Amino acid sequence: MLVRFWGTRGSLAVAQTAKTVRDKVAHALVTAGGRSFADDAAAKAFIDAELDFATSGTYGGATTCVEIDPAGEESAFIVCDMGSGLREFGIDAFRRMAEGHPRVFHFFLSHLHWDHIMGFPFFGPAFDPASRIIIHSGHPDAEQALRRQQEEISFPVPFDWLRAKIEFSTLEPGIPYAIEDLTVELMQQHHSHVSYGYRFTDSDGKVAVFSTDSEHKIERMDGEADVAFFFRDADLVVCDTMYSLADSVSMKEDWGHSSNIVAIDLCHEAAAKRLALFHHEPTYSDEDLQRMHRESIRYEELTREDNPLEVLCAYDGLEVRL
Repeated sequence: MLVRFWGTRGSLAVAQTAKTVRDKVAHALVTAGGRSFADDAAAKAFIDAELDFATSGTYGGATTCVEIDPAGEESAFIVCDMGSGLREFGIDAFRRMAEGHPRVFHFFLSHLHWDHIMGFPFFGPAFDPASRIIIHSGHPDAEQALRRQQEEISFPVPFDWLRAKIEFSTLEPGIPYAIEDLTVELMQQHHSHVSYGYRFTDSDGKVAVFSTDSEHKIERMDGEADVAFFFRDADLVVCDTMYSLADSVSMKEDWGHSSNIVAIDLCHEAAAKRLALFHHEPTYSDEDLQRMHRESIRYEELTREDNPLEVLCAYDGLEVRL
């Protein structure tokens, strides 16, 4: 199983400013210390060896979109959420379909807030008459939400102009569903209008959990046993870590999101193998996210009791093989 991140921001898509790029270039030049490089390969070797990720790259700005690739030649596309990252996924999907990949898409929606569905009107395969799209959700009003965002007052292209064969499927928590090469389960989460987490298990027993837009409060961890069970023994947990612990218990309490600290505690209890920090706060810079990542790794080391939990910080373009 391969997990690809096409969009990792929460709430609002963001873009790098000219000043931010200029600051990155300045920091890289200072670090280089006047060295010259014979070619691009030598420069890239310096970047990989001596620059931190916040300088050499970016965590990205597209909103939530994660692909679960079972890696089977005949497998359909499996995608969690339709944030603005869906546009880039759609472009790549056309490339793969031209190489023979089936034109079938299974979407799993965490919930229907705009940052999680805003990419669908820009999803190229939705205009392809040869494509089939099945949209799975725990919400029976998923079709209503997707149609509403393409009403004339909001968008110039009506939903009915899409040419793919589009179907809607309402799933229920507690029931395992066999979909393509995966067993899929969902869990209701704490969020406005309710959100759902998904647990994907492949034929080799590898498990990826997608759990975003869910608020777990540190003072109520004794009530999170169902979450730890849902995360149990996962090879990768993609978890909402939008806020620092300080923000999540003060001015942003009850906003429906969680912290890196709570996510690590849950994954430790669940004996998960890897955690991807996800649904990044749009006001956080690359430096802020890198700092949170380093603090998270240190917190995991200090609180570890049994096997280590690898802590990743998701970014647009990251691929994780399970």
